[in-house]
Formats: sequence, structure tokens, C-alpha cells
Amino acid sequence: MSQSLVDDQAEAALGLSRPVEPGTPAEPGRPVGVRRVLGFLLRRPGLLLSAVVLVLVVLAAFWPDLFTSQDPLKGVPSQNFRGPSGSHWFGTDELGRDVFSRVVHGAQLSLKATLIAVLVAFVVGGLLGVVAGFVGRWVDDVLMRFVDVLLAIPALFMSLALVTALGYGTVKVAVAVGIASVASFARVARAEVLRVRQAVFVEASRSCGARWYSVLGRHVLPNAVGPVIVLATLDFGSSILAVSALSFLGYGAPPPAPEWGTLISDGRNYLANAWWLTALPGLAIAATVLAANRVARALDGEWARQR
Repeated sequence: MSQSLVDDQAEAALGLSRPVEPGTPAEPGRPVGVRRVLGFLLRRPGLLLSAVVLVLVVLAAFWPDLFTSQDPLKGVPSQNFRGPSGSHWFGTDELGRDVFSRVVHGAQLSLKATLIAVLVAFVVGGLLGVVAGFVGRWVDDVLMRFVDVLLAIPALFMSLALVTALGYGTVKVAVAVGIASVASFARVARAEVLRVRQAVFVEASRSCGARWYSVLGRHVLPNAVGPVIVLATLDFGSSILAVSALSFLGYGAPPPAPEWGTLISDGRNYLANAWWLTALPGLAIAATVLAANRVARALDGEWARQR
């Protein structure tokens, strides 16, 4: 008897490995799903605004020319320190460069670093948690004691130590921030794997002779990945703050690269006469972080309760 047939028999016997919600049509209902999502968003204006903000940030990161045609590196010295206006929405800096174009193009660098950081934390932390939860015994003890050591060190301090060892640059900052977030992903992934591993359909699959890799791939991982994805959405906002903080301290891309943290660092010297150089990039960071946290909170609680 083939291995896939064994798994299918276990699933058919209990009907628990791929449950179907009451009222869900047997055939794919894509239009119904879209209507539910739209209705969910329209009943929550704050969530809708947060989703729009995130979409705009993503568009700015991948297609900055949609928002501005000005060169973020080219300045006009005769137009330096111009306040926000119709021609320069975020004003100009000390070299006459358009701050709005620098914020838009800086989204690419900051979002790239943030995505790399979240991916590193998701993959490494998730792998540690899955191995610890699924294998158990002394492997679980060793990995969790390592995770406890990571949790004992403040994330920003660990990021500073790692980026000092790795060197300067956007990618190295992203890797440092990602490694500093590994511990939280490992704990959540381990907890979910332990919960799913004790489920009835997993025990049934094992009793039917399914191999460990089949149980892990077909049953444990699909049912345990949801909370880890929600944590990745939550970690997106904190990673933006951590990447911007390291860029503010000078560990990011070298000038004149318009990273968000670097823009705030450059503008702090002119707070007395050009507040917009620091305030408006800071507002862009704050709006992105708050929007990401609002979307993550909706995925974690409100959407799950509605389902």
C-alpha cells in the first residue's frame, strides 16, 4: 500500500485533517471570499485606512515613479530649505533635494531591509521551533535553552552587536534585525507544533503507518503555520523601527542613499529652521508601523472571530 494511500485512508476515517467549515460550498467560492473580505474592511474604517497605507508603501517601494518623477539624489542649491508646498510636498533639504521623492525612494531600501529581516526570523525561528516541537526530548531542551539565551538579550542591543560584527549596509542591518527576532518565532512555532502534534488526526495518521515526514508535511505544518504568519505581520512593524533605528545610528546604506532612518538623522541638525526634514519622514515611518500593527491585530483576532 502506497504512503499517500495510507494518509488518505487516515484522513477519510476521521475526517479531521482537512475540516470543512459549516456552510462552506464544496466548490471553490472565490467571489464569496472577496465579498466577505470587502465587507470586513468596510465595517472597519481604521483597518481599511491601514490597508491602504500599506498598499501605498509597497507601491512606493517597487514603483516609486508612480508617486514622483524627481531625482532623489539631485539637488538645486538655490531651492534649499524650502518648506512644504505644492511643488515640494515635503519641502527640500539643505542641498535643495526634494524630501518627498527621497521618502518615496527610501521606502524601497527600508522595505527591502524589513522584508529580509522578517524572512530571516520566520525561516530560522520557524525551523528551530518546528524541530524542537516535533522531535522533542533532548533536542527540544537544547534548542529552547538557546532560545532562552536570545530572549534574555534586548533585541536592539543584539542587533547592534551583530551589525557591528557583520559590517555596515542595508542587507547586513536586515540580517542583524532578523536574527534578533528569531527567538519569538521559535517559541510560537514550537507551541503550535506541540499543540497540533497531539491532535487526533495526527495520532490516527501515525497509527496507520504514515512516515514522520509525511505527518510533518501534510498535517503538522499546514495546521501550525497560521499563528507564525500572524507573528510575521506583527514583527513587520517592529522590524521597520529596528531597521530605521540602526540606519539613524549610521549602520545602514552609506549617504546619499535615502533610507528612512538616515533621513531623520540628517534632518536633526536643522530642527530649528527646517522641522519638516525630520518630522515628515518620521510620520511616514509611524504611519507604516501603525498600519502594519492594525492589520496584524485584525488578522490575529477580529478576522478569526468572524470566521
